[in-house]
Amino acid sequence: MNYFDYLIVGSGLFGSIFAYEATKRGKKCLVIDKRPHVGGNIYCENKDTINIHKYGAHIFHTNDTNIWNYINQFSKFNNFINSPIANYHGEIYNLPFNMNTFSKMWNIRTPQEAFDIINKQKSIISTIPKNLEEQAISLVGTDIYEKLIKGYTEKQWGRDCKSLPPFIIKRLPVRYTYNNNYFNATYQGIPIGGYNKIINKLLNNIEVKLNTDFNLYRNIFSTISKKIIYTGSIDSYFNYKFGALDYRGLKFKTYKLDQNNYQGVAVMNFTDKDTPYTRIIEHKHFEFGNQPITYITKEYPSNWKIGDEAYYPINDDRNQKLYKKYFNLAKLENNIIFGGRLGEYKYYDMDQVISSALKLVAEELN
Repeated sequence: MNYFDYLIVGSGLFGSIFAYEATKRGKKCLVIDKRPHVGGNIYCENKDTINIHKYGAHIFHTNDTNIWNYINQFSKFNNFINSPIANYHGEIYNLPFNMNTFSKMWNIRTPQEAFDIINKQKSIISTIPKNLEEQAISLVGTDIYEKLIKGYTEKQWGRDCKSLPPFIIKRLPVRYTYNNNYFNATYQGIPIGGYNKIINKLLNNIEVKLNTDFNLYRNIFSTISKKIIYTGSIDSYFNYKFGALDYRGLKFKTYKLDQNNYQGVAVMNFTDKDTPYTRIIEHKHFEFGNQPITYITKEYPSNWKIGDEAYYPINDDRNQKLYKKYFNLAKLENNIIFGGRLGEYKYYDMDQVISSALKLVAEELN
């Protein structure tokens, strides 16, 4: 007997949006999640009235008016603009690379001066770049590469830039204007009251079971619904039949500080190789908080193994070929749909997750 129209495995944005839209259309849904909370990686932990981005900084941005209007049904957004800072051995630079960055680095004033310096430095790469180091230098020159890219990237990926493929950095934003807005997006901001507010509205009146791993109870869950929407990792569903897909992991260490302002910015990147973490997030700045205390999170990239949270897919040739095997296997499955960041083995921004979920809704429910 089918008790539910849809079993949705995972309560992140993809699963929650599908559950909401299916329920709105009269379908009966059950959402399960192996974590002790809903929301996936956008979950926020509220401490001392500060929303802590538990799984790293999440800043919503999109150029798609339809996506922006859709998500604003569930929360209004503030006017936060992502303007991160790079810290290289205590030297402070603006990101993305722009005239503020160049002025600080070379003591120059005009776009033409910056253009001339970068072009001269870029010219040392005269052939097609063979690795990430050559690719980065061919785009932004040696000074920016050495101070603001090399150390950060090697910490992020756990490998020397000379051994990383060039496609990881296909392009780097270089702006010859004094503009610190990181995203070239029409709409951006943080939901007022945090991301939990959105997820809770999406899942209102939908049955949810937490601390529940589908793969441990597959025999039971596979019999209680007509269809399954699976947003876990596609290789775990098939019990790693062809081997595990690779990811980079992250470790987070969060601290409460008895001061009202630690670093003056929401996100500070540490671009030297000696600092073990890649960035510090000061969460209150996402929502312009004025609390007398603050919370910061240091973010440490780590090697990933099965059982760890998966963050960044490693989209090299080996993993793409491996994913293709699982994708072809998934097409043979009856009544199961794989979606989301892990189900599709893609690094999605939040607006892309929403778009993918709504595309499935249109195909499946309309």
